[in-house]
Amino acid sequence: MRLTQDVFLEQQQKLMMTPELRQAIAILQMSTIELSEYIEQELQENPFLEVKEPEESPESDKVESERESDNKIEDIVEYYNDRDIEYTPTNREESPSLENFLSKRPSLYEHLEFQLHLSSKEEDDLVVGHYLIGSIDRTGYLCVDLKEVSSNLKVPMEKVDEVLSMIQSFHPHGVGARDLSECLLLQLRYYNKENSIATRIIQHHMEDLAKAKLNKIAQALSIPVNKVQDVCDLIRTLDPKPGLQYSSYDEVKYIMPDVFVEKVEGEYVVIVNDLNFPRLIVNNVYKRILHQNDNFSQDAKKYLEDKMGSAIWLIRSIEQRRMTLYKVARSIVDIQTDFLDKGVEYMKPLNLRKVAEAVDVHESTVSRATTNKYIQTPQGLFELKYFFSTGVDSYGSSSKVSSKSIKHMVEEIINAEDSSKPLSDEVISKLLKQKGIRISRRTVAKYRQEMGIPSTMARKRY
Repeated sequence: MRLTQDVFLEQQQKLMMTPELRQAIAILQMSTIELSEYIEQELQENPFLEVKEPEESPESDKVESERESDNKIEDIVEYYNDRDIEYTPTNREESPSLENFLSKRPSLYEHLEFQLHLSSKEEDDLVVGHYLIGSIDRTGYLCVDLKEVSSNLKVPMEKVDEVLSMIQSFHPHGVGARDLSECLLLQLRYYNKENSIATRIIQHHMEDLAKAKLNKIAQALSIPVNKVQDVCDLIRTLDPKPGLQYSSYDEVKYIMPDVFVEKVEGEYVVIVNDLNFPRLIVNNVYKRILHQNDNFSQDAKKYLEDKMGSAIWLIRSIEQRRMTLYKVARSIVDIQTDFLDKGVEYMKPLNLRKVAEAVDVHESTVSRATTNKYIQTPQGLFELKYFFSTGVDSYGSSSKVSSKSIKHMVEEIINAEDSSKPLSDEVISKLLKQKGIRISRRTVAKYRQEMGIPSTMARKRY
């Protein structure tokens, strides 16, 4: 067999991810707050962008406006002829935001360090304290052996124990514990609710407590089961991971609706929230400079062309985002009208494909349009993703029932049960079948766990 090398032409069709396309995709995924911040940044960096004033100038001022524009052009051309082309963001005069005066919440480490310096000024205490605090994880537990601390710092064990006791008195209560039992006992001690029964349950019966085996605990301690339940209720109020109170994952997040839905004269009206960021237009001064002057170098002209193209693409991308978001929200509202009228029990099963077909876009576009977006409805504020759920078959009907609707029914059944005789998953399944919903015991258990509802035994009250 002979191998040869040939050169030939081949025509292919494929989608190229240009920077502009990436920008459009990114803008589609942005929430209202994120887009507002992005626009402010682009206004500072791109001279071709400017904010459209709410009210246009009167026709009588048009000639004067053009005269001022010509003067600006002459000044800018002269400036660029005298200097190298380089754009420096201007400092736009704005009233200071209150956010500039706000401090971020201290971390757990900073919070403990602050308390350490308030509690002791002795050098030995501070050295040991810094070491111990640096060995506390984000959940609040100490992750180092005390003998190792003593050996590394060359200090007596008594000093390490003393400083650890001091740290364990700090806020959040339970911090510096070496295991769950110590963490819970520290909190009971602080709240002055420490007693022998609670101590014995925490030290020896935590596994039975987690599985709600209250009868087993009562038999082991030789006390009434209702007494065990009271103590276990107290233990459940304690925080097993006190350090997370100062975790960055627990920061307060402010939500601004991206879409509003209001009922006007019996019809639902969808309004995209675009009032929180300015209307953008291309700056006519720079536009005329680009088209009327040949005095720039090739680099300067390319810079201006790139900035103008970027400005036009940004304006188009924002408008495309608005239209896509409107169409997707409109489709969801039309499908979930019963939910908006009557509540979660009437929510219909919905997937991305159904909305994509209605809007005539790809499923990935619907996914991006609903990511991190919130909609304000007469039923409350919801994430757009909330309206997508699977369905379960129902008797006597070809339609399916939304899983969210079924979860709501399960929650209502459990809320109405006799706590001394809680219903099993099997019984709940039968009750739902009486309502025409085909659902197995396993599915009931799955939905119950997803909603954080305890098992039958754990819900029993003595």
